[in-house]
Amino acid sequence: MKIFIGNKAYSSWSMRGWLACKQSGLAFEEAVVPLYSDEWDRRREGNEFAPGGGKVPILWDGDDCVVWDSLAIIEYLNDKTGNTRFWPEDPKARAMARSMAAEMHSSFAALRRECPMNIRRIAPVEGVGAETRADIVRILEIWAQARARYGGGEDGGDFLFGAFGAVDIMFAPVVTRFVSYGIGVPPFAAAYMEAVIAHRFVQDWIAGAQEEEWVIDQYEAPAPD
Repeated sequence: MKIFIGNKAYSSWSMRGWLACKQSGLAFEEAVVPLYSDEWDRRREGNEFAPGGGKVPILWDGDDCVVWDSLAIIEYLNDKTGNTRFWPEDPKARAMARSMAAEMHSSFAALRRECPMNIRRIAPVEGVGAETRADIVRILEIWAQARARYGGGEDGGDFLFGAFGAVDIMFAPVVTRFVSYGIGVPPFAAAYMEAVIAHRFVQDWIAGAQEEEWVIDQYEAPAPD
């Protein structure tokens, strides 16, 4: 398998697709195409990106099987690995986890717009807009529900449904945003965020982001006074 992704510092959807590949346990190759560069423009016009409309991530499994969109990649890899690595085993927990992943996939536009992902940036903000605040409240609400109902899981894990899985993959870039912008959260959410950041796959992604040389000015913090 080969997954095409954007910059690890900035591309939240790429992070989700890449984490899904890591979670699958299957061998894969990654190809980083820096966003908004000459290479980005050239590669988007080629056949490799065409099925996904020129967007990342896009996963090729051989020469004739292609999957794009992070949630679709998760589901493809879930099928490929026998439905054992991504979703809770309990049907009720699995239903809630899928609902949360789908809501993450389709919602929280204000948070994405006001707090773009930049894993290399730690620049706390004094406040956010009302729509972004509403997004944050909703995210904390569903995190709390998942942890209260299923957070212990059979393994007593620290993630939303116990063990690390698809829903944590979907929310991992949200966690990095909360860290980057110094978003205040209650203790249960802080503990969950610490677990996500400490996960070995997330640490690998962060390390890769730190090694990148590319800089996109619009996603960088303002220069100090």
